[in-house]
Amino acid sequence: QVQLVESGGGLVQAGGSLRLSCAASGRTFSDYNMGWFRQAPGKEREFVAQISWSGHSTYYGDSVKGRFTISRDNTKNTVYLHMNSLKPEDTALYYCAAGLDGNNLARRYDYWGQGTQVTVSS
Repeated sequence: QVQLVESGGGLVQAGGSLRLSCAASGRTFSDYNMGWFRQAPGKEREFVAQISWSGHSTYYGDSVKGRFTISRDNTKNTVYLHMNSLKPEDTALYYCAAGLDGNNLARRYDYWGQGTQVTVSS
């Protein structure tokens, strides 16, 4: 089992920045690819970003490319999502997820956090 706890969400004005964190416990964190997903009310869960177990490879959804950066610190069992140039359409509940073969598909992840709310005002 892997337990994931997100933090860092909040209310920010358009154009602002936030950094989300996801702290992991349980099994060996560095075994897992990590992903960030988001879900807005009435919409399907959307892939945001993924980072490989080593941190050497990253992948982003088209809507956040160039604005968001995913990173991880395996010594702290934590993955981060740095969000810049935020837009109102980024408003959503943001989830982190862990999967041995995690990629851009939610079904490839085995463990999920409870989510942290990000609200971007115009």
